[in-house]
Amino acid sequence: MKLKISATALVVLLITLGLALSNQERLRLDTSAFDDPQRIGAVFDHDRHNEKAGLDDRCALCHHVYDEKGLVKGAESTDSYCSDCHGLKPHGENGVSLEVAFHKRCKQCHFESNKGPVLCGECHVNQ
Repeated sequence: MKLKISATALVVLLITLGLALSNQERLRLDTSAFDDPQRIGAVFDHDRHNEKAGLDDRCALCHHVYDEKGLVKGAESTDSYCSDCHGLKPHGENGVSLEVAFHKRCKQCHFESNKGPVLCGECHVNQ
């Protein structure tokens, strides 16, 4: 049985395949913890970011650990997601919500270094 494909269908197929393959390389922060995310997850390639920012040995800047006494020096939570510790609502005396944790940590560093995106559409890219 011969399969006939119109030129238009072939173009649509190729474009769809191209978009699917290009989106596989684009990493996004996971927003599944949010009940109703206002935006899609921010584009974030962990390895590329750390290499460009020179943060290879400073994981605890973002992957920090706190206990009842405060920040635990030298400890890091690299095997955890932000949502493992940060809930949708702040909890505890010094609790920080997941949304605030993402935005505060990233934007504060970007402002201090005068590098990196700080506006919504610069991170939450629809492409």
